[in-house]
Amino acid sequence: MSLNAPDNTHPYVPVLSAEVQEALAAHRPAVALESTIIAHGLPRPRNRQVAEELEELVRSAGAVPATIAVLDGRAHIGLDKDQLERVAEDPAMRKLGHRDLAPALAAGASGATTVSATAFLAARAGLRVFATGGLGGVHRDWTSTQDESADLRLLARTDITVVCAGVKSILDVPATLQRLETLGVGVLGYGTDHFPGFYLSSSGEPLDWTVRSPEEVVEVMRAGEALGGPAAALIVANPVPQKDQLDPDLHDRVLARALDACRERGIVGQAVTPFLLDHLMQHTGGASLEANLAAVRGNVSLAARIAIARSAAGHGTAGPKEAAAR
Repeated sequence: MSLNAPDNTHPYVPVLSAEVQEALAAHRPAVALESTIIAHGLPRPRNRQVAEELEELVRSAGAVPATIAVLDGRAHIGLDKDQLERVAEDPAMRKLGHRDLAPALAAGASGATTVSATAFLAARAGLRVFATGGLGGVHRDWTSTQDESADLRLLARTDITVVCAGVKSILDVPATLQRLETLGVGVLGYGTDHFPGFYLSSSGEPLDWTVRSPEEVVEVMRAGEALGGPAAALIVANPVPQKDQLDPDLHDRVLARALDACRERGIVGQAVTPFLLDHLMQHTGGASLEANLAAVRGNVSLAARIAIARSAAGHGTAGPKEAAAR
């Protein structure tokens, strides 16, 4: 179904805010933002404050923020103040990946979108730049658990540029990079030749390609579009500043203990990630949360600059018609 002329009366067509619609029509810069960090990633009431702060970072740079969520069975691309507040304060807000979108729409459910769901909805609407904290990836002990984030496969078939701080260090970073290569997802280090470690500026894993300005990112985007071929995301791996990173020794110590605790308690599957993240926050005195927020702020600011550089080069937001054609 095309978004050429969004039909807000159809229950399964995403609702675009007036601000986002205007940006799409005028090919002005816009940045997609996920909502899981608001609903599930931060304590209340700080989550609402951060959500407003991230949108303001985009606006102050000269771009339009498009926070994405599902409310009462409708996918929304761009939220007003009341909707943003609802996502932040409703404890019943579900966590929706790409696979959950159709059931959520059919059931009239409400939920915050993860990376996979946000990237899908953003690309479908014609948004070309998406900012998040960290990607999902291949989990440790993959050979026995086969646990891999749905983010990777979705990004392998979605034409969008994702600014992130790498993948969470609780994952298997080398295996994740290998998986991204296998899936044909491009990875650029922004100002670095090593893949970021989310809480840490570097995971120690080398990268093949480095860019040093939003304009260089845009040139890679333009080159990919000119080449054509299968749709795939472009990852811009933007490290958290060293001054804001979690102390590496503390990180390694706490993570090792968290992994031991996970094994001892028999925690497996989807319960592993929230357990490890909560353990890190509690046993670093909240320092992991502050490093997380520093990374997200940096990613959102960079994403806005990339969207603006793309618009200045004559390639603004793709627009629904062009997005549907890709």
